[in-house]
Amino acid sequence: MVYNWRTIVQEWLLPSYCLLCGQAGEDQLDLCRECRNDLFLLKNTCERCALPLQGNHASGICGACLKRPPHYDSAFSLYHYQQPASHLIHGLKFGGHLRNARLLGTLLARELLAQSVELPEAILPVPLHARRLRERGFNQSIELARPASRAFGLPLVRDLVKRSRPTSPQTALDIKQRRQNLRNAFVVDGKIPYSHIAILDDVVTTGSTVNELAKVLRRSGVQTIQVWSIARAV
Repeated sequence: MVYNWRTIVQEWLLPSYCLLCGQAGEDQLDLCRECRNDLFLLKNTCERCALPLQGNHASGICGACLKRPPHYDSAFSLYHYQQPASHLIHGLKFGGHLRNARLLGTLLARELLAQSVELPEAILPVPLHARRLRERGFNQSIELARPASRAFGLPLVRDLVKRSRPTSPQTALDIKQRRQNLRNAFVVDGKIPYSHIAILDDVVTTGSTVNELAKVLRRSGVQTIQVWSIARAV
Protein backbone atom coordinates (compact mmCIF):
# COMPACT_ATOMS: atom_id res chain seq x y z
CA MET A 1 0.00 0.00 0.00
CA VAL A 2 2.81 2.40 0.90
CA TYR A 3 4.56 1.59 -2.38
CA ASN A 4 1.36 2.22 -4.38
CA TRP A 5 0.80 5.61 -2.75
CA ARG A 6 4.43 6.55 -3.28
CA THR A 7 4.12 5.60 -6.95
CA ILE A 8 0.94 7.64 -7.36
CA VAL A 9 2.50 10.72 -5.75
CA GLN A 10 5.64 10.35 -7.86
CA GLU A 11 3.60 10.08 -11.05
CA TRP A 12 1.66 13.19 -10.09
CA LEU A 13 4.72 15.27 -9.22
CA LEU A 14 7.06 13.84 -11.89
CA PRO A 15 4.93 12.35 -14.68
CA SER A 16 6.75 9.88 -16.88
CA TYR A 17 7.69 10.79 -20.43
CA CYS A 18 9.30 8.79 -23.22
CA LEU A 19 13.06 9.24 -23.26
CA LEU A 20 13.11 8.44 -26.97
CA CYS A 21 10.35 10.62 -28.42
CA GLY A 22 9.16 12.85 -25.56
CA GLN A 23 5.57 11.62 -25.56
CA ALA A 24 3.80 10.56 -22.37
CA GLY A 25 5.22 7.43 -20.79
CA GLU A 26 3.17 4.32 -20.16
CA ASP A 27 3.01 1.67 -17.44
CA GLN A 28 5.01 3.88 -15.04
CA LEU A 29 7.94 3.90 -17.46
CA ASP A 30 9.77 6.71 -19.23
CA LEU A 31 8.85 5.01 -22.49
CA CYS A 32 5.78 5.09 -24.72
CA ARG A 33 4.20 1.98 -26.25
CA GLU A 34 5.37 2.73 -29.79
CA CYS A 35 9.01 3.19 -28.80
CA ARG A 36 8.92 0.14 -26.56
CA ASN A 37 7.82 -1.90 -29.57
CA ASP A 38 10.90 -0.64 -31.42
CA LEU A 39 13.23 -2.27 -28.86
CA PHE A 40 14.31 -5.68 -30.18
CA LEU A 41 14.04 -8.29 -27.42
CA LEU A 42 16.54 -11.12 -27.66
CA LYS A 43 14.79 -14.44 -28.13
CA ASN A 44 15.79 -18.06 -28.70
CA THR A 45 19.26 -17.60 -27.27
CA CYS A 46 22.01 -19.87 -25.97
CA GLU A 47 21.51 -20.63 -22.28
CA ARG A 48 25.20 -20.04 -21.55
CA CYS A 49 26.15 -16.93 -23.54
CA ALA A 50 22.81 -15.39 -24.65
CA LEU A 51 23.74 -15.33 -28.35
CA PRO A 52 20.89 -16.26 -30.72
CA LEU A 53 20.84 -19.95 -31.59
CA GLN A 54 21.24 -20.85 -35.23
CA GLY A 55 18.97 -23.14 -37.25
CA ASN A 56 15.90 -24.74 -35.73
CA HIS A 57 17.19 -24.99 -32.17
CA ALA A 58 14.40 -23.96 -29.81
CA SER A 59 16.64 -23.98 -26.75
CA GLY A 60 19.95 -25.25 -25.52
CA ILE A 61 23.63 -24.39 -25.71
CA CYS A 62 25.43 -23.13 -28.80
CA GLY A 63 28.37 -24.94 -30.36
CA ALA A 64 30.89 -22.34 -29.21
CA CYS A 65 29.90 -22.77 -25.56
CA LEU A 66 29.96 -26.56 -25.88
CA LYS A 67 33.47 -26.34 -27.30
CA ARG A 68 34.76 -23.69 -24.89
CA PRO A 69 32.37 -23.16 -21.95
CA PRO A 70 32.55 -19.74 -20.29
CA HIS A 71 33.32 -19.46 -16.59
CA TYR A 72 29.73 -18.39 -15.87
CA ASP A 73 26.77 -20.78 -15.87
CA SER A 74 24.11 -18.83 -17.73
CA ALA A 75 23.44 -15.48 -19.38
CA PHE A 76 20.41 -13.31 -19.99
CA SER A 77 20.46 -10.23 -22.22
CA LEU A 78 17.43 -8.06 -22.77
CA TYR A 79 17.93 -6.45 -26.18
CA HIS A 80 19.90 -6.61 -29.38
CA TYR A 81 22.67 -4.02 -29.16
CA GLN A 82 21.26 -1.71 -31.81
CA GLN A 83 19.07 1.36 -32.02
CA PRO A 84 17.15 2.47 -30.07
CA ALA A 85 18.54 0.45 -27.13
CA SER A 86 22.10 1.52 -27.96
CA HIS A 87 20.97 5.16 -27.94
CA LEU A 88 19.69 4.81 -24.37
CA ILE A 89 22.86 3.02 -23.25
CA HIS A 90 25.15 5.61 -24.85
CA GLY A 91 23.13 8.41 -23.28
CA LEU A 92 23.69 6.85 -19.87
CA LYS A 93 27.31 5.85 -20.30
CA PHE A 94 28.68 8.90 -22.07
CA GLY A 95 26.04 11.55 -21.40
CA GLY A 96 25.38 10.91 -17.73
CA HIS A 97 21.62 10.51 -18.30
CA LEU A 98 20.87 8.53 -15.15
CA ARG A 99 17.16 8.47 -15.93
CA ASN A 100 18.07 6.06 -18.73
CA ALA A 101 19.51 3.69 -16.13
CA ARG A 102 16.27 3.70 -14.15
CA LEU A 103 14.30 2.85 -17.29
CA LEU A 104 16.63 0.15 -18.59
CA GLY A 105 17.16 -1.41 -15.17
CA THR A 106 13.42 -1.57 -14.58
CA LEU A 107 12.81 -3.15 -18.00
CA LEU A 108 15.48 -5.75 -17.24
CA ALA A 109 13.97 -6.58 -13.85
CA ARG A 110 10.49 -6.93 -15.33
CA GLU A 111 11.65 -9.26 -18.08
CA LEU A 112 13.66 -11.40 -15.68
CA LEU A 113 10.52 -11.74 -13.58
CA ALA A 114 8.33 -12.48 -16.61
CA GLN A 115 10.66 -15.27 -17.72
CA SER A 116 10.95 -16.71 -14.20
CA VAL A 117 14.75 -16.48 -14.24
CA GLU A 118 16.25 -18.01 -11.11
CA LEU A 119 17.31 -15.26 -8.75
CA PRO A 120 20.78 -15.11 -7.18
CA GLU A 121 21.71 -14.16 -3.64
CA ALA A 122 23.28 -10.88 -4.76
CA ILE A 123 24.00 -8.73 -7.81
CA LEU A 124 27.54 -7.73 -8.77
CA PRO A 125 27.74 -4.71 -11.09
CA VAL A 126 30.89 -4.88 -13.21
CA PRO A 127 33.45 -2.72 -11.37
CA LEU A 128 35.16 0.32 -12.90
CA HIS A 129 38.75 1.20 -12.15
CA ALA A 130 39.06 4.12 -9.73
CA ARG A 131 40.54 6.35 -12.44
CA ARG A 132 37.66 5.70 -14.86
CA LEU A 133 35.17 6.19 -12.05
CA ARG A 134 36.64 9.61 -11.26
CA GLU A 135 36.49 10.58 -14.93
CA ARG A 136 32.90 9.45 -15.45
CA GLY A 137 31.57 10.27 -12.00
CA PHE A 138 29.47 7.11 -11.74
CA ASN A 139 29.48 3.42 -12.58
CA GLN A 140 26.77 2.79 -15.17
CA SER A 141 26.49 -0.88 -14.15
CA ILE A 142 25.69 0.11 -10.55
CA GLU A 143 23.02 2.55 -11.75
CA LEU A 144 21.47 -0.14 -13.96
CA ALA A 145 21.55 -2.64 -11.09
CA ARG A 146 19.68 -0.43 -8.63
CA PRO A 147 16.15 -1.08 -10.01
CA ALA A 148 16.73 -4.86 -10.05
CA SER A 149 18.16 -4.73 -6.55
CA ARG A 150 15.05 -2.92 -5.31
CA ALA A 151 12.61 -5.05 -7.30
CA PHE A 152 14.00 -8.35 -6.03
CA GLY A 153 15.26 -7.24 -2.62
CA LEU A 154 18.80 -8.33 -3.45
CA PRO A 155 22.01 -6.72 -2.16
CA LEU A 156 24.54 -5.12 -4.49
CA VAL A 157 28.13 -6.37 -4.22
CA ARG A 158 30.08 -3.13 -4.62
CA ASP A 159 33.28 -3.35 -2.57
CA LEU A 160 34.33 -7.01 -2.55
CA VAL A 161 35.56 -7.13 -6.15
CA LYS A 162 37.73 -4.40 -7.63
CA ARG A 163 39.31 -3.54 -10.95
CA SER A 164 42.97 -3.76 -10.05
CA ARG A 165 44.34 -1.86 -13.03
CA PRO A 166 43.06 0.44 -15.76
CA THR A 167 42.40 -1.36 -19.03
CA SER A 168 42.29 -0.04 -22.57
CA PRO A 169 38.84 0.56 -24.09
CA GLN A 170 37.56 -2.72 -25.49
CA THR A 171 35.80 -1.27 -28.52
CA ALA A 172 38.91 -1.11 -30.76
CA LEU A 173 40.21 -4.58 -29.83
CA ASP A 174 39.56 -7.97 -31.37
CA ILE A 175 38.49 -10.90 -29.22
CA LYS A 176 42.05 -12.14 -28.55
CA GLN A 177 43.21 -8.65 -27.60
CA ARG A 178 40.17 -8.20 -25.36
CA ARG A 179 41.06 -11.34 -23.40
CA GLN A 180 44.66 -10.21 -23.00
CA ASN A 181 43.56 -6.70 -22.03
CA LEU A 182 41.41 -8.03 -19.19
CA ARG A 183 43.73 -10.73 -17.87
CA ASN A 184 44.13 -10.30 -14.10
CA ALA A 185 42.12 -7.06 -14.23
CA PHE A 186 39.87 -8.03 -11.30
CA VAL A 187 40.73 -8.96 -7.72
CA VAL A 188 38.59 -10.08 -4.80
CA ASP A 189 39.11 -7.95 -1.71
CA GLY A 190 37.97 -10.18 1.14
CA LYS A 191 35.66 -13.15 1.43
CA ILE A 192 32.55 -13.31 -0.74
CA PRO A 193 29.64 -14.44 1.46
CA TYR A 194 27.47 -15.61 -1.45
CA SER A 195 27.43 -18.86 -3.39
CA HIS A 196 25.17 -17.58 -6.19
CA ILE A 197 25.82 -14.21 -7.86
CA ALA A 198 24.53 -12.43 -10.95
CA ILE A 199 27.06 -10.21 -12.74
CA LEU A 200 25.35 -7.18 -14.27
CA ASP A 201 26.78 -5.19 -17.19
CA ASP A 202 25.36 -2.71 -19.67
CA VAL A 203 26.51 -4.45 -22.86
CA VAL A 204 28.05 -7.85 -23.51
CA THR A 205 30.02 -7.85 -26.77
CA THR A 206 32.42 -10.79 -26.87
CA GLY A 207 31.84 -11.73 -23.23
CA SER A 208 35.50 -11.20 -22.31
CA THR A 209 34.81 -8.82 -19.41
CA VAL A 210 32.13 -10.87 -17.69
CA ASN A 211 34.06 -14.08 -18.33
CA GLU A 212 37.21 -12.74 -16.66
CA LEU A 213 35.14 -11.50 -13.74
CA ALA A 214 33.37 -14.86 -13.47
CA LYS A 215 36.74 -16.64 -13.42
CA VAL A 216 37.81 -14.57 -10.41
CA LEU A 217 34.51 -15.27 -8.64
CA ARG A 218 34.80 -18.98 -9.34
CA ARG A 219 38.28 -19.08 -7.83
CA SER A 220 36.89 -17.34 -4.75
CA GLY A 221 34.34 -20.08 -4.16
CA VAL A 222 31.20 -18.75 -5.87
CA GLN A 223 29.37 -21.82 -7.14
CA THR A 224 26.70 -20.41 -9.45
CA ILE A 225 27.31 -17.38 -11.66
CA GLN A 226 24.77 -15.72 -13.93
CA VAL A 227 25.34 -12.82 -16.30
CA TRP A 228 22.62 -10.19 -16.79
CA SER A 229 22.97 -7.42 -19.35
CA ILE A 230 20.82 -4.82 -21.00
CA ALA A 231 22.09 -5.60 -24.48
CA ARG A 232 24.07 -8.25 -26.37
CA ALA A 233 26.10 -7.59 -29.48
CA VAL A 234 25.03 -10.13 -32.07
